[in-house]
Amino acid sequence: MKYGGLPWGMWVLYRRSFRKHLVSDLGLSSSEAKRVMVAAKPNYKKIIAKLPEFEKSDQFDVNIVNCALLIAFLQAMSTRPDIESLTEFYTNAMMNPPTRWFFRMMGKQKFTDKDIQEAKDTSALKAADRNPYSWNMDYLPYEDGSGYEDRFYACGICTLMKEYGFYDLTPVMCHLDFVMGEASGTYQFVRKYTLVSGGPYCDCGYKKINKAEERKRH
Repeated sequence: MKYGGLPWGMWVLYRRSFRKHLVSDLGLSSSEAKRVMVAAKPNYKKIIAKLPEFEKSDQFDVNIVNCALLIAFLQAMSTRPDIESLTEFYTNAMMNPPTRWFFRMMGKQKFTDKDIQEAKDTSALKAADRNPYSWNMDYLPYEDGSGYEDRFYACGICTLMKEYGFYDLTPVMCHLDFVMGEASGTYQFVRKYTLVSGGPYCDCGYKKINKAEERKRH
């Protein structure tokens, strides 16, 4: 099974929240939301089927599967949402309780030796040189020890969204980086540039949260 059954797992994990927020955030009727769900599933399978397998050491397969899921729903919608409405829908649909728990657990691992080594390994891998749906990045630690930046020069999400005619909606997925940071409890996500906005790269900055300072402010 492609990606070890990951696409199937993502569909099971998010189908209820996607259907719920089609109604609450995009204003679809219950019957229209049901129709979109029915149409999105085969769309999703077709998109996944066309994608190449990722290298075993490439950890970005989750990102491209989530992108395929969003595209499948966009294809199924009778009206193309504006970027603000779609951002609200996608954020709320993705941030269900299991995902929030997962981001908290991932946050506890941020800045550990294992996390830093994985960032270095990914930087050295340069998987997008061989797979246009993957990512190339550099790992750049902050000189003051406050965290690090992953600087991306190739983005699989940009590639896939452009291929299916939704490139202008790519920032919907970029926004989730900030939400993940908030949910982590351990870092603040910072960014200046994105490739989709014409920047020279996507900078994904992870700044350690000073727990003592946070307690003082609250």
